[in-house]
Parts: sequence; structure tokens; C-alpha cells
Amino acid sequence: MPVKNAASSKNRDIPAQTVKSNTDPRHLKRIKILKSLFAWQFTKNTDPLNQEIVDQIDKIDQLISSSASKWPLEKINKVDLAILRLACWELLNKLQTPTKVIIDEAVELAKRYGSKSSSGFVNGALGSLIIQIPPRHESNKS
Repeated sequence: MPVKNAASSKNRDIPAQTVKSNTDPRHLKRIKILKSLFAWQFTKNTDPLNQEIVDQIDKIDQLISSSASKWPLEKINKVDLAILRLACWELLNKLQTPTKVIIDEAVELAKRYGSKSSSGFVNGALGSLIIQIPPRHESNKS
């Protein structure tokens, strides 16, 4: 049975199985980490949710800088930057999670928490970024 896709501006009918569950524990964990990373940008206080990402922040920021070369890090919207940092960290460290899932989740977070242009910016930056990282050997599990 088709359902309305709330994220779509056109509200097209799509099959029910393609609609993400906002109660999926992996999605909810990403939201918590995103909020923690966003707060870290202002307070520099780490917590267990963002510690692994903060530990690799220089490497992550270097990759983001080279993939969004027209935008210096300090000019990137703070929500978008937190999303990119989370996605970049996942691409580097969560090899069991398919690249497509990581990018899709980042774009969905950008649609939910970012500005009108955030999802396109995040998608484009991650598209450039995946070219720069070593090939991933993925399984079908996330």
C-alpha cells in the first residue's frame, strides 16, 4: 500500500517499505550523535557519544575541506558540518554499514535539521568525499 513521503516536497506516493522508521534505533542513535556533535562545536565538551569522532576531527575536517573546497569549514552551516563530520566518521570507521545507507541517512538528517539547501550540499560534499577515501568492503548489514 502506498504512503505519503513526509520528507518529499511533492508528497509522492511511494511503497511503504521504503519509508524509514523514525523509531529505528540506528537512526535515533545518529540523531543523538548529531546533537552532541553540534553542541561540541560551541562548547568543546566531549561525551561518550562524540568522543571517537572528536578524536579523529583533524582527519575528518581535512577530508570535508577538500570535498567542499569552495566552503571553508568556518563558513559551513554548523548543522551541516556536524552531519558531514558524522557521515565522514561513519564512512571511515563503520565499514559494515553500506556507503549508500550512510549518505542516505546524512541527507535525511540534513532535510530534517538543516536549511533548504542542506540536503543538496551534504549530498554533494559526501559524493566528492567518497572518492577520496579508501575503497570500502561492505556487507549488506547496517
